[in-house]
Parts: sequence; structure tokens; C-alpha cells
Amino acid sequence: MNKIYVVGIGPGAYEKMTIEAAEALKASDTIIGYTVYVDLVKDHFADKRFLTTPMTKEVDRCVLAFEEAKKGHVVSMICSGDAGVYGMAGLMYEVGEKYPEVELSIIPGVTAATGGAAVLGAPLIHDFCLISLSDLLTPWEKIEKRLLAAAEADFVVCLYNPSSKKRHDYLAKACDLMMKYKSGDTVCGIVSNIGREGEACRVLTLKELRDTAVDMFTTVFIGNSQTKALAGKMVTPRGYRDV
Repeated sequence: MNKIYVVGIGPGAYEKMTIEAAEALKASDTIIGYTVYVDLVKDHFADKRFLTTPMTKEVDRCVLAFEEAKKGHVVSMICSGDAGVYGMAGLMYEVGEKYPEVELSIIPGVTAATGGAAVLGAPLIHDFCLISLSDLLTPWEKIEKRLLAAAEADFVVCLYNPSSKKRHDYLAKACDLMMKYKSGDTVCGIVSNIGREGEACRVLTLKELRDTAVDMFTTVFIGNSQTKALAGKMVTPRGYRDV
């Protein structure tokens, strides 16, 4: 049977890729992905054939992978972070209905939430949720409801895609929504370029976060009512009881 690995390559650095992911790429003839992600792995798998598509061409990328697999090639479709967290795994299964002769194998990876949490300290020790601020595929009205619900429930919230040229004020809008239920002094953190050159982090309050400039390569962490700053790190206790 023809084979496609859907591989989460982690946040960027080869060292943060799982052994299973590296082995899948080694076993592949062809590696397919968004141009930026292919550039992250090219040097480590220089003997492979690489095919790329630009952003917003995800369906085309999936079809390309299946067509290559039908030719008898072992293919890896790569995603940053984890293939099943805002990755390509779901779309590959949907497109794959037309290619029953091709076997899919999903290889997990380190997503930005866990990769960034390690840089910041320990912000995700208790219940947390991930919310993307991109309204490319999700209406803003639905994102707004999710932000309010998460804030009211006192989740630690990790925000993906917090800003872009077209959405430069979305993080400020999200912080304003959060502050309906969270204190402006809530401990927060940001990490940019996780696992890549230029990695940087900062611990700050929710009020300060509201007016902080971020980009698409930044992951944002908003603490719960128990989250604290300890020695410059962002730390959430395991529970709400005193220890």
C-alpha cells in the first residue's frame, strides 16, 4: 500500500523534532510542505526530493501528496508544531477519502504551546485551552465567544496567530475581552521564534500585553488567577488549593 506520513516537525530547531518524526522523514522519498517549513528541514534531509506550495494552497498541497504517493513514492507531508494541532492531519483525512489506496500515518510533534511554555517556565501546569485569533477560517464572532468563555472559566489561555498586518489590533481586542473576567494584573507571557534563531520571551501583565506588538511568529500565554511570576518565569500552580 502507498504511504504518506503527516509529520509534525516541532517549532523549528532540528533538536526539537521527535525521533519518530526524523525517522519518518528519513524513510520518505519526497517531503512536501509550506515553503517556510520545508526550509526548516532541508539542510538535515538534503538527499530528499522537496515539493512546496504557498500559504492558502493547503488543499492543493494535500492532493499533491496523494498523487505522489500513488506513483509509489513514500511521502511526508510536514507541518510546523504538531500535525493534529492547527496542522494538516484533518484535511489530509478529508482529501484522502478520494485515495483509499493510500495509507496515512500521523506523527505528532512539539506544538508552540508546549514549546513556548518550556521557554517561559511552567505556565500550562493546570487546565488550559488553545485559541487561534486568525479569522481566516473561523468567524471573529465565534472567536470572541470562545475568548469570553475561557476567561470566565479561569483557564490559562494560549493564543496562536495573535496578529498580522491585516489583524494588527486583534490581540488588543482579545485582551479587552479577557479583562471582562480576568484582572489586568494577570501574569502573561509571550515567546517569539520558538526553537528558531532569534528566540525571545517576556513575562508581563495582561494590561501590558494589551499594548504589546506581536507577530505571527509569537505565541501568547495568558495566565489564570493563580499564575505567578517567579524569578522572571511564568508559573501556574498545579491546582487551586494551598500547598
